[in-house]
Amino acid sequence: MAVVRYLTHPQVRIEPLVPVPEWGLNDIGRARTEVLARSGKLAGTVLIVSSAERKALETAQILAPGPGAPVLVREGMHENDRSATGFLPPDAFEEAANWFFANPQQSFRGWERALDAQARIVAETEAVLADAPAGDVLLVGHGGVGTLLRCALAGLPIARSHDQLPGGGCIFAFDRASRIVLHGWQSIEAFMDA
Repeated sequence: MAVVRYLTHPQVRIEPLVPVPEWGLNDIGRARTEVLARSGKLAGTVLIVSSAERKALETAQILAPGPGAPVLVREGMHENDRSATGFLPPDAFEEAANWFFANPQQSFRGWERALDAQARIVAETEAVLADAPAGDVLLVGHGGVGTLLRCALAGLPIARSHDQLPGGGCIFAFDRASRIVLHGWQSIEAFMDA
C-alpha cells in the first residue's frame, strides 16, 4: 500500500518585518526536522512535494537526502493567503485563525476564504498524485491548508478542532489509492515512535 503523508513545517523564526512566506525554520524546527531525517521513517518515499514558502522548502530539503527523493516545488501548495493583514502578533493571529476556520465561506479582513484554500490544496494534491511515480509521497506544507486537506479527505467539516498540534511539525497520512485517512495529526516525535 502506497501512503501519502502531509507534514507541516515545524517552528519558525518569527520576523515581524519580513513577509511571512519568507520566514525560515528556527533552531528548534531545524533540529526536529533533522531528527526525522535521520530516523529512516520516510524510507520508501519516492517524491517530496513542497510549498514554495521558505519554511516548508527548508523542511523538505533537510528530509530529501534520507530517502533520496527529489523535491518538487508547487506554488499552489502555499498556506492560506493572509497577506491582506500582514504579520499579526500571536494572540491576534490565534483569534484570526479561529475566525477563519469558524467562517469558511467568508474572508477575514481580506484573507483567502477557507473554502477557497481547501479547494486549492485538494486540487494541488490531486494534480501531484496524478503525475507522481509509484510509491509513498511526502507533502510538506502548512497547518492551515493541511488541516483543510485532512478535513476534505476525511469528510469532516472545516473546524479548528481538526487543526494540527501546537508547534507544527505534525503529520497525517492517507492511503494513496483510496484517499482514506490512515491517521490524524501526530507530532514528528509520535510519528517516529509509532
